[in-house]
Amino acid sequence: MRRIRGGGARSRSDGARIVDGPGRPEKDLFIYQVYDIRTDIRPTVAEIDLSALRRNADAVRAALRDPGVGMLAVLKADAYGHGAVACARALERKVWGFAVSLVEEGVELRRGGIEAPIVVLGCFYGLSHRDVVAYRLTPVVADAQDLGRLQRAAQELGGARVGIHLKLDTGMSRLGVRPERLDDFIAALREHPGVELTGLCTHLSDADGASAELTEEQLTRLRQCQDRLAALGIRPGVTHVANTAAAVRYPRARFDLVRPGIGIFGVAPDYTELSPLWPVMALRTRIIALREVPKGTGVSYGSSMRTCAPMRVATLPLGYADGYTRRMSGRAQVLCGGRRCAVLGPITMDMTMIDVTAVPTAALGDEVVVLGSQRPPGGEPETITLSELAQWAGTIPWEICCTISKRVPRVYVGEVRP
Repeated sequence: MRRIRGGGARSRSDGARIVDGPGRPEKDLFIYQVYDIRTDIRPTVAEIDLSALRRNADAVRAALRDPGVGMLAVLKADAYGHGAVACARALERKVWGFAVSLVEEGVELRRGGIEAPIVVLGCFYGLSHRDVVAYRLTPVVADAQDLGRLQRAAQELGGARVGIHLKLDTGMSRLGVRPERLDDFIAALREHPGVELTGLCTHLSDADGASAELTEEQLTRLRQCQDRLAALGIRPGVTHVANTAAAVRYPRARFDLVRPGIGIFGVAPDYTELSPLWPVMALRTRIIALREVPKGTGVSYGSSMRTCAPMRVATLPLGYADGYTRRMSGRAQVLCGGRRCAVLGPITMDMTMIDVTAVPTAALGDEVVVLGSQRPPGGEPETITLSELAQWAGTIPWEICCTISKRVPRVYVGEVRP
């Protein structure tokens, strides 16, 4: 414990003076030295293994069996909750570039020192066309009105021509130029000499589905659009279509670039043979309270869960505000002492209760793994996977990692050393 004298404004290694306000008397305070406020107060962290991320990128690359196909790694939604800048730094030497959904996501990567191409897939630019140009982002465009806005932004900033990627709607019905309106878009493009078509893309709606029918229909429409562009004398540069599932399952969807997302974060989409993959995120916390609860006692809000026998109940500093969704209440399991322990009652905003009756050695401060692996004494590791969490929550794995909130610190391991 370190003695801190009141009355100053800056903290120093040899003590600090704290001002309570103008004219207020100084106070002598005793506080504990905090080494990392992100992790030393509440012991809940998301551990991100960047070496596993790089191995997964290699696994996707190996599945392509074509060294001529580039990788446009998708890092939208803060790299699916893993931390976009750190993940981009770990992958930058392995990929052609990065894809994001929003302009602000691209700006974050540029400000983080990323120099590789950054493609903005979301097609929405509002009043941010100057930011697109200033930060050297590649906009995906589906609205001809953006052509003039981008050209003006480039002129105002004294830049050269702006390269854009054209988004086609081949069957997703979400964003993109419909094939029957392609000629109109090209006519508008020709009216804006400051804008250059450097890419062509679409989004597949069912690449991880059981049937190939919808995917093949979309690919056929895309090929027809390519033929029409060729007839108009347009060469769009790179073409990118395939997400993780399409990149692995449909060789004709690979074109110049593929756009792996969840695959590089360790999850193979349905019907997709992609192995080995390594989990990138682990979610860990520690027991902060432990009590013996008699039979018939209610646990958590509403006492909807009552103990059917005497039980040891541990409290974890993790709840739905951290992304540990309430939908998993009464279904989820965690690892304590290398054994699976059930979540009890409704998950609350900041805390979750678990049954550690089967772990007699469980004590305050013991690690609990919510996502990831833990080894019991003298045994083989047990693992809670993203797919299990998704099943308990009634959703898909990528929603789980995307919703781990900002208040859970990301701690990185396996970083690339200079």
